[in-house]
Amino acid sequence: MKTVGIVAEYNPFHKGHALHIAKTREIVGEDAAIVCVMSGNFIQRGEPAIFAKHTRAEAALYGGADLVLELPLPYVLASAEKFAMGAMAILDSLGCVDYVSFGSESGNTEELKEAAQILLRDDFGEVLREELRVGVSFAEARQRAMERIADKSMDMMAKPNNILAVEYIKTLAMLGSDIEPLAISRKGAGHDEAQERDGICSASAIRAKIRAGENASAYMPREANALFEIEQSAGFGPITMEALEQSVLTRLRMMTEEDFAALPDMSEGLHLRLMRAAKTCGSIDEIYEAVKTKRYALSRIRRAVACAWLGITAADSEGLPPYVRVLAANDKGCRLLKTIKKNAVVITKPTAARKLDERGRRFFELEAAATDLYVLGGQEPENRRGGTEWEVSPVIKTSAANSYNVPIRRRRKSE
Repeated sequence: MKTVGIVAEYNPFHKGHALHIAKTREIVGEDAAIVCVMSGNFIQRGEPAIFAKHTRAEAALYGGADLVLELPLPYVLASAEKFAMGAMAILDSLGCVDYVSFGSESGNTEELKEAAQILLRDDFGEVLREELRVGVSFAEARQRAMERIADKSMDMMAKPNNILAVEYIKTLAMLGSDIEPLAISRKGAGHDEAQERDGICSASAIRAKIRAGENASAYMPREANALFEIEQSAGFGPITMEALEQSVLTRLRMMTEEDFAALPDMSEGLHLRLMRAAKTCGSIDEIYEAVKTKRYALSRIRRAVACAWLGITAADSEGLPPYVRVLAANDKGCRLLKTIKKNAVVITKPTAARKLDERGRRFFELEAAATDLYVLGGQEPENRRGGTEWEVSPVIKTSAANSYNVPIRRRRKSE
């Protein structure tokens, strides 16, 4: 039996995600174990996930995953490079992963490997710096630098899934990992595309429908849709940045210049630009508009605002993840955990985090604090109570009687 890693946000889990898992098994073997490294209550674009992490992890189990692990917050709210480092380091630390499968617009593993090799060249950094001096965005400068070195078009690097795929491959090489990359052609609607294609709708379009009160059930597997409907009926979702805006603005206005300077990805006075906007603008969108430039992409500003609000510093994403945290597992996933525990520090029950070393404890406390802020987006006061991160155990879906754990928030609502 082969083990395959997948990195995802599942925000929310939809039919395109289920198809990716199915295609992966079709290639690797139907008995393959699927291990997903998933973003928690926040996502890389610097926003809260529309539904809580344990619910999304449970939906992934129904959609074909066997084990769902959490990508720690400092790597979630980071550049593609550090996002990839956190995820690939977790998969590599498990000691049992044979492949990492990812959807990409290219779908050509060899083409993506070639691009990754360009990023690893000794002369790439200097060429990139030359392009950045022109004043273009980082993404454009990187593509132009790659084209100079390759002496050909690198249009593929304008596609978001290709960018992450190349970063995954590059990171595996940097780690000296034996994990093999496996590119799966992305089907259906493209990243952030508003219209469906072949019955598949993008996650961003599904989120927009849910927030607008429209029926998006046609684009999600039946079990996943049922879980999300339960969350909505209980008032636990959808969670939006708009609902959290007052909390974000309050925190940013209390920060000092030193606090802003300590944030990730601050350079060339960006922290001063962000601080001025945070102290004067009346909404988060106003802050985004005031800070973004041709050089500083909106996604980077979103992440900076989220990091400021959640207390994440540049130092937090230095180094490798200090532990592996389990969000959900089925029978196969539980068996796999027995092997993983021989190779990595694994957190199943949250109380075990109290025994971690200083850095590990720092990471878990960041998650706990972030969850306390995330739940403020709930519709009712009872949905916004704090401390739940220390109470929720993984969702375990096994064939053993009475072994199915329901997330504590939903369980309390029904009791």
